[in-house]
Amino acid sequence: MTEQANSNGGSEGIVGLDEPKKMTREDWRKKKELEEQRKLGNAPAEVDEEGKDINPHIPQYISSVPWYIDPSKRPTLKHQRPQSENQSQYSAIGEWYKRGVQENSVITKFRKGACENCGAMTHKKKDCLERPRKVGAKFTGTGIAPDEHAQIQLTLDYDGKRDRWNGYDPEEHQRIVEEYAKVDLAKRTLKAQKLQDELASGKLDQTEREHDSEDEDEDKYADDIDMPGQNFDSKRRITVRNLRIREDTAKYLRNLDPNSAYYDPKTRAMRENPYSSTGMNPDEVGYAGDNFARYSGDTITMAQTQLFAWEAYERGSEVHLQADPTKLELLHRSFKVKKEDFKETQRAGILEKYGGEEHLNAPPRELLLAQTEDYVEYSRHGAVLKGLEKAVARSKYEEDVLINNHTCIWGSYWKDGCWGYKCCHSMVKQSYCTGEAGIGISNSECVPFEEGLKEPQQEEEEPKSLLEMHQDKMKEKKKKKKSKKNKKHDSDSSDSEDEEKKKEKLKKALEAEDKRVKQVEAMMQLDERKRPYYSLQEVKAPTEEEMEAFRMKRCRPDDPMASFLGQ
Repeated sequence: MTEQANSNGGSEGIVGLDEPKKMTREDWRKKKELEEQRKLGNAPAEVDEEGKDINPHIPQYISSVPWYIDPSKRPTLKHQRPQSENQSQYSAIGEWYKRGVQENSVITKFRKGACENCGAMTHKKKDCLERPRKVGAKFTGTGIAPDEHAQIQLTLDYDGKRDRWNGYDPEEHQRIVEEYAKVDLAKRTLKAQKLQDELASGKLDQTEREHDSEDEDEDKYADDIDMPGQNFDSKRRITVRNLRIREDTAKYLRNLDPNSAYYDPKTRAMRENPYSSTGMNPDEVGYAGDNFARYSGDTITMAQTQLFAWEAYERGSEVHLQADPTKLELLHRSFKVKKEDFKETQRAGILEKYGGEEHLNAPPRELLLAQTEDYVEYSRHGAVLKGLEKAVARSKYEEDVLINNHTCIWGSYWKDGCWGYKCCHSMVKQSYCTGEAGIGISNSECVPFEEGLKEPQQEEEEPKSLLEMHQDKMKEKKKKKKSKKNKKHDSDSSDSEDEEKKKEKLKKALEAEDKRVKQVEAMMQLDERKRPYYSLQEVKAPTEEEMEAFRMKRCRPDDPMASFLGQ
């Protein structure tokens, strides 16, 4: 009994708290009524230990403190709020890294605990970044280096890390304001002095001086000169620049074809040329797309230089476009000169060895044939999509070709519905020129233009009589009969030989068909898993004899004598 009592007493000493007394029914009813009145707003809300109101709709198990923790504490919501000891402490808005050099007095004497090499107090000898001295500052006491900045460690929150003005000194802006104020004061002084000089010389009247005052200067400028893209408000005395002046044509209005260059309304960009389908030169139009401006000027040259730098670096040259642009530019120029010299020497060597320089000096093909091999792609409306328009040939006939001593071409003279030569008035094509003598002679015979150029005909044969024609026909018939007899005799002898060969081939094909049928039956008796691969497949096409043997050996189910074949 004593041990049990001791054990109970020990447990009570450990807990040290008593369970809450059970409430009576009357107290429970009053407590519930008070809670209902608080929820309805008729009674004041309960106050926690910090003096803050507790929402009556919060459950009791959240606001009340358990009895085994501390029964003397009142209901509170402190545990629901952020705990100060668990909150991260961030740097203040005015804290930033130190800049510049410390404004301290120059140290002239070595201090105890300083660096033995340079004499600074912020580090030791093993951490010194200065060149090791022959005799350190500890022993010489001269040339002691200043102490470095002990930079603070900033702990920035989410907004502090993304603050673009973090660490900005407002005094910098004040200096700019003062500088502009001084410039404005100088302008006013200079203008007043200029007006005084003009008034003293008599060039400017008093009324004009009052009109040209500083207060009305901007209004006068804005009223007299209506600049495009400027919107002036005389009440607020400001000038506003519009996003786009009225004279500018919008990008999407330059070409109303829906299949033309794409316009991005979000970025207001049109990368392609809107006039590409019209065939206009990009250099002649006012706007040729954003890509045209991107690839104009020195952009292409810069890209070629960068490509050359990469290729040179791969071959062992230590060049870089940003690190050493001058060296890269000189190297690129020398490379171009050497490349051109090498091409010229190579070209001269080939021409010297094989010849053919006269073909290189020939006029271009466009001048010789009036046509090129340039690829041109057209749309369904006839507009050029790719390539340039092909040069149209003037004519497919040769022009200005003089023949047979004529001084004018055929068709230069016209008379009585006939064409001729103007130089001799000859109406006969391909005739020789007779000159002035031909003009005096009246040409009665004329050859129409449609007959064209004809080849000289051979001498016409004399017409045959009916008897000669009948004899020729009889001769041809005799020749045909003789040829038919010879062919028939040859065919009879060859047919007998062909029949014997066909019989031999058919006999061999029948034997081969019997073997094939037996082989197929043997294969069909085997299991599918044991059957050889591709065993039932024929590789070559059957001949006529093999097809005939197959037809002869084939078993027809509709044949009434088919059941007697196997007996």
